[in-house]
Amino acid sequence: MQNTRIPDAHASFLGRALPTLQADRRIVGVGAAGSFSNGSMDEFSDLDLIIALEPDSTAAMMAERRRIAAELGPLVAAFAGEHVGEPRLLICLYAGQDGHVPLHVDLKFVSLADVAARVDDPMVLWERNGRLSQALKIGQARYPMPDLAWIEDRFWVWVHYAALKIGRGELFEAVDFLAFLRAQVLGPLALMEAGAQPNGVRRLEIAAPARAAQLQETVAAYDATSCMRCLYAAVELYRSLRSSVSAGQPAVNEAAESVAMAYLAGIAARQAHSR
Repeated sequence: MQNTRIPDAHASFLGRALPTLQADRRIVGVGAAGSFSNGSMDEFSDLDLIIALEPDSTAAMMAERRRIAAELGPLVAAFAGEHVGEPRLLICLYAGQDGHVPLHVDLKFVSLADVAARVDDPMVLWERNGRLSQALKIGQARYPMPDLAWIEDRFWVWVHYAALKIGRGELFEAVDFLAFLRAQVLGPLALMEAGAQPNGVRRLEIAAPARAAQLQETVAAYDATSCMRCLYAAVELYRSLRSSVSAGQPAVNEAAESVAMAYLAGIAARQAHSR
């Protein structure tokens, strides 16, 4: 491991975990992805480990994931990653050890035959006979980019939905929906514009500070006026980002935008009249 920026808690965990994983002959290699491999790791980072498996042992190893995870340290909780679309992932929390803080570790168990399909390039920490490195030479890492047409097809329906929630007084729904727009649309587009990995709003303050300042205007209080103001801010930010990143594609759905914004204006007028 040549990463001098790795925090003590992460290094301590790896120092205990790697020999345990090496002892299992069904494991071909271990890589570290995410902030470890791109050099941005700090004390608050997760540890994202790719555990490459012999193809004929993959099913058995998947059934034993929690036992294997428990051998790596003081495991206090673990669950599979179906909610993020990755059932091969085991999301783990380890208690602090040797004076270190608790550690979030993602263990992704992957057949060696499948490691070429990846969203980033892990740093190989250990491998048998160079096999993990060889497998990673096949194909290239491809992080999924936002589908601009998919977003445009939905955005104005979402604006209408948020407006009717505000109109009905379902403010928890409205506040949550604004967070949804940040994570699914505004954050990814702002990160894409900045040339960063478009993963929700992750590290947005660092990668796109000017857009992050604008995004603050979409964070609503539990108040109808605040929700309305933040929804308008979300619309304006989307329009700006759409213009910046789309280069004219896809076509703007002007009819949907007009209908949604007219409805939003009606709700806003009703609010103003009731005050």
